[in-house]
Amino acid sequence: MKIEEALKVIRVQLLRMNELYGRTVFDEWAVLAMGVKGGSRVLHYEGPRAAVFASNLSQDSALLRAQSAQGDHAPGDFEFVQQAEGAALDAFVKLGATSFMVCNHTAMTMQEIRKDPRWLKAQTAWFALTERFRADPLE
Repeated sequence: MKIEEALKVIRVQLLRMNELYGRTVFDEWAVLAMGVKGGSRVLHYEGPRAAVFASNLSQDSALLRAQSAQGDHAPGDFEFVQQAEGAALDAFVKLGATSFMVCNHTAMTMQEIRKDPRWLKAQTAWFALTERFRADPLE
């Protein structure tokens, strides 16, 4: 899958998640290219922290990186961090060989999001998103 199609798929499924949940699940998300000169590069960002997201990425992704370090992930695989607060990233999806989508709700943790019974419905859109990249990874 090319980046333009990937962004469309992500937007559609995140919007569907919000509709099923009844409010915003993730108020920011980004697509990252990993391994770029020893670090990462932000390919796309949507959310309230556009001016500082890239410069804070290392700090904001620390919990997520620590949790995900224990596994080898294929496209479509994902991780959630239950206790990530504020700017700390809540989730990622591996999109391709060296690309990831990271997601965050800047005012709620995943633990708080999951308390709402509508989270079960919203997961259907998350699953559809992850399966699209499992079947057709980002190039």
